[in-house]
Amino acid sequence: MAQHPRRLILALAAAGLLAACDRLPGSAAPSFKAIDITGADYARELNLSDADGKPRSLAEFKGKVVLVFFGFTQCPDVCPTTMLELAAVKKSLGADGDRVQGLFVTIDPERDTAEVLKAYVASFGPDFVGLRGDAQQTQAAARHFKVFYAKVPGKTEGSYSMDHTAGSYVFDAKGRVRLFTRYGTGAEALTHDLKLLLAEAA
Repeated sequence: MAQHPRRLILALAAAGLLAACDRLPGSAAPSFKAIDITGADYARELNLSDADGKPRSLAEFKGKVVLVFFGFTQCPDVCPTTMLELAAVKKSLGADGDRVQGLFVTIDPERDTAEVLKAYVASFGPDFVGLRGDAQQTQAAARHFKVFYAKVPGKTEGSYSMDHTAGSYVFDAKGRVRLFTRYGTGAEALTHDLKLLLAEAA
């Protein structure tokens, strides 16, 4: 039997109120622009040395929103664009930009010596950190982050480039992996997502 329109409206309204009561304030999932991977069972740890040879881990950056990017210093486009974009976003955030940490992990330790890596990350900002390991450590870190990379022979003997996953992982201030942001998403989208994570930590 058809229900009276007024009764139907009241019933729907009541259902809506009951549903709302089930959700605590602030419990709704944030609307991120990037891919939300909260709760992922990968990309949870990162233990490599910085350009000064000091062992570093994700745990020491708790309290900050951290963006991790795997690349190489001789990358002609994706890597510098990603780093420049993050530098611009940090600047646009003003004082909150100090609560955002960029970590660049080289997938080409053969050419990216400590000196080369240190100079590279410094060109994007004084607080950017470059991380490196030997071939085995690099493979292990990339595998844990589900990052693909491979050498691509160049036109001259002994020369090569690197194919690699063009995206970044974003961790919240508690050290939990939250987002995977694809290359080309843009500074506006990244700013939006970082603001949401910074607000969570406030």
